[in-house]
Amino acid sequence: MTQNIYDKPEFFEGYSNMRRSVLGLEGAAEWPAVRALLPDLSGKRVVDLGCGFGWFSRYAVERGAAGVLALDISEKMIARANADNGHAAITYQISDLEHLQLPKAAFDFAYSSLALHYIENFAQVIATIHCSLVPGSQFVFTIEHPIYMAPTRPTWTTDAEGRRIWPLAGYSLEGSRTTDWLARGVVKQHRKLGTTLNTLIGAGFAIRHVEEWAPNAEELAANPDWAEELDRPMFLLISAER
Repeated sequence: MTQNIYDKPEFFEGYSNMRRSVLGLEGAAEWPAVRALLPDLSGKRVVDLGCGFGWFSRYAVERGAAGVLALDISEKMIARANADNGHAAITYQISDLEHLQLPKAAFDFAYSSLALHYIENFAQVIATIHCSLVPGSQFVFTIEHPIYMAPTRPTWTTDAEGRRIWPLAGYSLEGSRTTDWLARGVVKQHRKLGTTLNTLIGAGFAIRHVEEWAPNAEELAANPDWAEELDRPMFLLISAER
């Protein structure tokens, strides 16, 4: 079973106060880049994997999606999604993505935001998603970038000359990483970039776009504190086709 860190009171409180939680999609730094990857959602049957507060699920139905199946392991997340982003066309369900089960050829689009880096059995989950999509469908997802994920202590440090550096270590050693983020003992699953891409290809997906997110000049002018994102990528955005 995937670690359900989001239902821990201290984690949920901290997450609830994050910019992306308060402002929704527009509060996520990477959202403009993600939005550019999305297909026309009109009439599409959508599955939202790790839906959180349901911001994307509501976005999808507001842009004409026929229906959304929104899954998350967290009872607190699903409760908030129903309360704040409920809609007749959205079905919110508690589900452990580590053991994901989806009907075959039931969806026209799959989406996941910052959830799949918690999954240990990534290959099985990707195979399940592939089977659940009809031919020609797209799968767009984001995860923490493996360069960001690899260190056991993912925080900036300084070298002997006082320069800020990212402590990249153990990149080729795939597997669990336990860090303290909003709560102690958060477990994530580090995979090399090649492993992520080859798993998609092996499942039958065609890679359409890969983006190692960094702010553009306009975003940087509006958010000068994002300058550190130019020194190492935090997010990996991928679009694949069934």
